[in-house]
Amino acid sequence: QVQLVESGGGLVQAGGSRRLSCAASGRSFSRYAMGWFRQAPGKEREFVAAISSIGGRTDYTDSAKGRFIISRDNAKNTVYLQMNSVKPEDTAVYYCAAKDTRYSNSRYYTGIDEYGYWGQGTQVAVSS
Repeated sequence: QVQLVESGGGLVQAGGSRRLSCAASGRSFSRYAMGWFRQAPGKEREFVAAISSIGGRTDYTDSAKGRFIISRDNAKNTVYLQMNSVKPEDTAVYYCAAKDTRYSNSRYYTGIDEYGYWGQGTQVAVSS
């Protein structure tokens, strides 16, 4: 099993940047594919970005492409979401998620139901 703790949320001005971190406890972090999701008030949780367990393959929702960067440091058991050029519509609670791939592979996963482990979330508020 793995436990996830997000950090880095807060208030940021439109056009600014913010880096979210997700620290994972437990063993064999490198076999987990990781993802970031977000949930805005009154809306469903949605996919933001994903990264494979190995190989560094990534995917993004269309609104994040060119602005957000997902990365991971397996030595630190941490996944990051670098948010650049943020917009008011990026305001949401951001959740980190992990999928145990059993055997590390180069796939990424974008479906909420594909992830078995979730953090508690970190709030990001973008002011205009």
